[in-house]
Amino acid sequence: MASDPVNTIKAFYPCPLGTLEIFLSDGFLNRINFTDKTSGMLIPPETEEVVHQLDAYFKGSLKDFNLKIKPSGTAFQLNVWEMLGKIPYGTTITYGELSHRLGMRNGARAVGLANGANPIPLVIPCHRVIGAGGKLTGYGGGLWRKKWLLQMEMPERPGLLFGQPGDE
Repeated sequence: MASDPVNTIKAFYPCPLGTLEIFLSDGFLNRINFTDKTSGMLIPPETEEVVHQLDAYFKGSLKDFNLKIKPSGTAFQLNVWEMLGKIPYGTTITYGELSHRLGMRNGARAVGLANGANPIPLVIPCHRVIGAGGKLTGYGGGLWRKKWLLQMEMPERPGLLFGQPGDE
């Protein structure tokens, strides 16, 4: 995990998936971590818009985040993350499809690594990328969170299962 810049503002946000640790620097959201930590700290005013949009997202009334973000990564990672932001709410694509959209043949593994390095999950919707054949693969917050997010975004498919029973 990258060290926090000196002017970073941090908040803990309880959500249906546990607690999110939110980091802003210079007015930009630059990281969200899933954490088991809890904190009694108040939400700093600088993070209120992030929290407001996360609340709306989890209630199902927000489909696209409109936040100032500034993730840190390589040029390739930034390119992948930009493409992730174009995956519509309630849809999925495979790592291979994303690789092709980036103009890469046989680039699914590289795309998967960049996807896994996404520092701003939810806002940059890496959970919408799945393995070939609809298999749930890899998610920094745990596969159970990925499955929960996809099922929340696709309520019209209540019996939707990814992978095999017991995949965690």
